[in-house]
Amino acid sequence: MPAVSVVGYSHRAATRAKARRLAIATEVAEELSDAVCDTDLIILATPIFTFAKYFADLNRLVRRGCIVTDVGSTKMLPHRWAREQLTDEALYIGSHPIAGSEQRGIEFARDDLFVDAHCILTTTQDVNRSALGTLRRFWSDLGCYVETMSPAEHDRILANVSHLPHVIAAGLVNASDPRDMKSAGKGFLDSTRIASGPADIWTDVLLANTNNIVAGIDRVLAELSAMRQALKSEDRQTIHALLEEARSKRAALVKYKIRKKELLS
Repeated sequence: MPAVSVVGYSHRAATRAKARRLAIATEVAEELSDAVCDTDLIILATPIFTFAKYFADLNRLVRRGCIVTDVGSTKMLPHRWAREQLTDEALYIGSHPIAGSEQRGIEFARDDLFVDAHCILTTTQDVNRSALGTLRRFWSDLGCYVETMSPAEHDRILANVSHLPHVIAAGLVNASDPRDMKSAGKGFLDSTRIASGPADIWTDVLLANTNNIVAGIDRVLAELSAMRQALKSEDRQTIHALLEEARSKRAALVKYKIRKKELLS
């Protein structure tokens, strides 16, 4: 395997200093131009609505054939911005490694973060096949199971399994009295963990995928309405059926994740 150098850059001086102290990268550059001028692969790990400007800046700085990707959790807008801002000098493919936690900051980095994680690559019909192969090998070498799909399919799926759960967790917390929450057990904490995610990051995520998330909210409201009606009418059979459907579907999901080694048995 050829030698790999990792060059880091942040627009915040404090973050650059912290990265040096923690030895996060081979080198931490003071300027974006120094970080990207001679690179083969650039990974954006910034709030989604900063991507358009970074694409425009990178377009002036990168060498021909450089692969540009990101780790954002929505993909339709990044692909559109890449088409508008990047020329043929750079090759954009979206990445979404589904790993990490609600914690934010380089101090929470782990060297095993991507082991047995699921990574989605998003492509369009005119994708550069060589670049796609390189990026697939990159994430695979880090330990990821890699899947490829369109940006639209990615955003539809992630709205249901990531963005919508965050909205629901936030709603559950906001609907609860702080005094009552002091009596909460592990179930409440597990159900609402993702509500601890950074509000600024998640505001960007939600605004970048509004139509899919609104459709998901409507489906959840329909399920809650069905449960509400069953409770009002004390319909034991319907209540049991709704709970059993959820239990069964989740059990099948856990079994699948264990089989794919994304969960420990």
